[in-house]
Amino acid sequence: MRGYLTYVLDGDNIRHGLNKDLSFKAEDRAENIRRIGEVAKLFADAGVICIASLISPYRIDRDACRAMIPDSAFIEVFMDIPLEICEARDAKGLYKLARSGKIKGFTGVDDPYEAPFKSEILIAPTNGICPSPDSMVKQVISYLDENGFLE
Repeated sequence: MRGYLTYVLDGDNIRHGLNKDLSFKAEDRAENIRRIGEVAKLFADAGVICIASLISPYRIDRDACRAMIPDSAFIEVFMDIPLEICEARDAKGLYKLARSGKIKGFTGVDDPYEAPFKSEILIAPTNGICPSPDSMVKQVISYLDENGFLE
């Protein structure tokens, strides 16, 4: 990203390695998010912009991660995208697995999602049209630029 050292922690990929011992039960989801938060903190401590791309359905878990990261460097991006769009864009087939019962406790299917009260960045459809991935990236970079993270 514009010459800055960055790393993406993908929630699904982390579940194949670091968190392969965890299920989608509430307590395992909390542990999944806690571990990812700890890894993100290590990256941040090393000066790397770490993007944790994952579904974190519970406010309490997101708030715990925020508390781990010093100096207001935790930036929550709330992608307020309708479930039908998420399912249509499901490249990994996870929603299909959840709908067929092969994954239990999947957010939006048979487990709730607690929207944040105040995220730093809100990405949402405009006039019923979902922003493109490129537009979403530009919105995040703009926020980082405007708030001094890319100096």
